Amino acid sequence: MNIIRTLEELKQAEKPCSMALGAFDGLHCGHMAVIHAACAPGEEGQRWEPAVFTFRTSPSGNSAVLTGRDKERILEHTGIQTLYSLEFQEVRDWEAETFVREVIFGKCNARRLCCGEDFRFGRGARGDVALLGRLCKEAGVSLYVVPPVTEGGEKVSSTRIRRAVEEGDIPLANRLLGRPFGFSLEVIHGNHIGTGLGTPTINQAIPEGFVLPKFGVYASWCRVGGQFFYGVTNVGVKPTVGSDRVLAETWMPDFTGDLYGKRVRIFLLDFLRPERKFASLEELRTEIQKNARQAKEIAARTTPFA
Repeated sequence: MNIIRTLEELKQAEKPCSMALGAFDGLHCGHMAVIHAACAPGEEGQRWEPAVFTFRTSPSGNSAVLTGRDKERILEHTGIQTLYSLEFQEVRDWEAETFVREVIFGKCNARRLCCGEDFRFGRGARGDVALLGRLCKEAGVSLYVVPPVTEGGEKVSSTRIRRAVEEGDIPLANRLLGRPFGFSLEVIHGNHIGTGLGTPTINQAIPEGFVLPKFGVYASWCRVGGQFFYGVTNVGVKPTVGSDRVLAETWMPDFTGDLYGKRVRIFLLDFLRPERKFASLEELRTEIQKNARQAKEIAARTTPFA
């Protein structure tokens, strides 16, 4: 997948493309409907190179529900050939008509556009689907507006996903996403308390700007290289032993090995219990082992997501 990250890198595209437009800050079921539409043949059977125009961070400024690396990985997996992933600041002051005519039609050579019905663009978000339709008609570009995807009678949205994650309702977040919520982060050194308890863990720092799951313990799937291991993941500040930052601390009972400095992908499956302070390390160890048994049962009912 070819990735364009700045306007300076934005050269004239040689091949016409079928382009999905949107912030795509969650790549949830609704977003993926737009992406898949761009990858599908056009109304008259045309097949253009599938592309996405989006932003590295959400224009709304809300917390992210997936890392930039995971966003790129998922898009590549769907078959996207070119990803325009710019900083919103680079184009925020462009007038809507100029942005579409010069960038989308001109530089990107888009011959078919796909977006959601609430798509906005241009200075002050003045551009809407009605304006985009007029611009497409003038340029002879086809436009497909994807109807909203619903779950439980409500529209799927990143706002609903953030709220579900923050409340610890991971099953709901996973249904809205169409995949397990998770993150791929580097393993860092911790205080090694888990090793002494016989439950050696990996520590990953939750990055600034990423949605914070409800503090507590979760059942999880962990992808190490090409293998999956069930895990029990604590998200929070480890009140029993203390931490100066928010960490995801995961024990994989069936894994042995050194993962420091490597990236491990964690998928949360279900909330097990709130984070709390234990009277002793022995009490903590007993509870972790109990949680691991619970996590194993939950993971056995869930198919890992690559």
